[in-house]
Amino acid sequence: MSIDSRTIAAGDLFVGLPGERHDGGAYAAEALRAGAWGVLVEPAHAEVLVEGSETLAAGSEDAKALTVGADGGPTADRGGGVVLAHEDPLAALQALAKAWLAELRANGAKVVAITGSTGKTSTKDILAALLGRHLPTFASPANLNTEIGLPLAILGAPAGTEALVLEMAMRGKGQIAELARIAEPEVGVIVNVGPVHLELLGTVEAVAAAKAELIAGLAPGATAIVPAGEPLLDRYLREDLKTVRFGPGGDVRLAERRPDGTVAIVDSAFVAEGEEPRRIVLEPSFGQAHNLGNLVAAVAGALALGVTPGGRVKVRFSAMRGQRVELPGGTTLIEDCYNANPMSMKAALDDLAETAPGRRVAVLGDMLELGADELRYHREVGAYARARGVDLLVTVGPRAAAMRDAFAGPGPGPGQANLVPDVGATTAAVDIISSSSSSASSSSSSSSSSASSSSSSSSSSSSSSSSSSSSSCAVPDAEAAAGLLKDALEPGDTVLVKGSRGVGLERVVEALREPAREGLPREEPAREEPAREGLPREEPAREEPAREGLPREEPAREEPAREGPARAGGR
Repeated sequence: MSIDSRTIAAGDLFVGLPGERHDGGAYAAEALRAGAWGVLVEPAHAEVLVEGSETLAAGSEDAKALTVGADGGPTADRGGGVVLAHEDPLAALQALAKAWLAELRANGAKVVAITGSTGKTSTKDILAALLGRHLPTFASPANLNTEIGLPLAILGAPAGTEALVLEMAMRGKGQIAELARIAEPEVGVIVNVGPVHLELLGTVEAVAAAKAELIAGLAPGATAIVPAGEPLLDRYLREDLKTVRFGPGGDVRLAERRPDGTVAIVDSAFVAEGEEPRRIVLEPSFGQAHNLGNLVAAVAGALALGVTPGGRVKVRFSAMRGQRVELPGGTTLIEDCYNANPMSMKAALDDLAETAPGRRVAVLGDMLELGADELRYHREVGAYARARGVDLLVTVGPRAAAMRDAFAGPGPGPGQANLVPDVGATTAAVDIISSSSSSASSSSSSSSSSASSSSSSSSSSSSSSSSSSSSSCAVPDAEAAAGLLKDALEPGDTVLVKGSRGVGLERVVEALREPAREGLPREEPAREEPAREGLPREEPAREEPAREGLPREEPAREEPAREGPARAGGR
């Protein structure tokens, strides 16, 4: 199953979805030529493909199946295959997913749905690892977690799957409800609630209401797993569900973190009445505090399916979510630039502070979609970076410059009025930022001189400051940050790279991991031509996951959720 004609393999079904800029149905003939067994498109595209052919009913009045011949006649140049016509191909795609889920459920399969403001993908990865040792398990690949991606994920589950772990994303009201209607999960997990997508939703309370659509979408008798001590979800809990709270003070909680790397988790929710809580001992392949919290949520999810995990837990996390890479010269890179919000930024800074053996370097980009209070959230992250002992802070983007202000301390920082003179330009590398005991003013002078020199060749600049124990610099874009870091990093440094995908900090990671060969132009970082099939253009300016079905994990500028209930079987 594919919605991108460029990824078609022999035996696939191509679904042509209409989008803002491209209509996937226009590429149906190309998909047939590439080996698709059939295409699912709007009637207008079907008529073009099979003009003059007799239509055959395909299960409903608004769906038609037509056989396209490959041996002559007007359709010979289009390849052979079946053309399925439907007024709403997305609704048809979702109906196919529901039908396949029904078949899997007939053989005992169950669904766990996971959402949350941050950490949902990592929790999905952990839960899949826990279940996979006991049951045939399938988890949402990559970022297939919206109204397009979720049905694609479901249709990718092989026959015999007994546990499906499905991630559900949202950027607005009604989206989680739509996904819950498709998946009808037996277990719903809300990892947390925090300040994300405030540009659209307005308040954290509205975020909680959107996440709680998962609770509303559970059938009576299902299990809802929610963070303990989260009052914003209390009003949405239901008496006809089994509610399990996880985390400190909850029914399932972390009881002990041992020096040998093992952890003990206490479960009082899934024991017989009158029995003492049990301890579950695990040896996870990770140790970050935030991922141990995700582990507790995942253990609750496994227990809800009747699986009691134990022993070694080997997890391969999805790309750009905290992977550590040892670079030449003894520098450690923490690649955590898939996305960012205030909660995940602070968790990443905690991990940096707790694990870096040497100098702590944080490259932090803009956090997008935070609404009217975005600068306050950025300043809070900057102050938190200072409190957690970051030695060098490099902020990337106009919003992140506020982090640098707070990191540098109270009062106006040097060069504050000209932090980002030209956000759209690329800044050349600036001089190494000193972390000696020089004064802020001398640091500013040095930095300004360097920036002036750089601007003569790139028409942009950056601003930096330093104190007796830390240094900071604000630059406008990822290229500027990459150039700066090449000179500023030292052996033994640990470098955290994190920001919203719209900032493109993966380019910093790529520059550090694979520097451009001298004398050759720098290779552009896999900015692929946007998929043409029914998706809005792949602009890297929005936080939540891509409109799925694309070969790469590039978030798209998704359409806001439609108000009110979705149509039955569709959007």
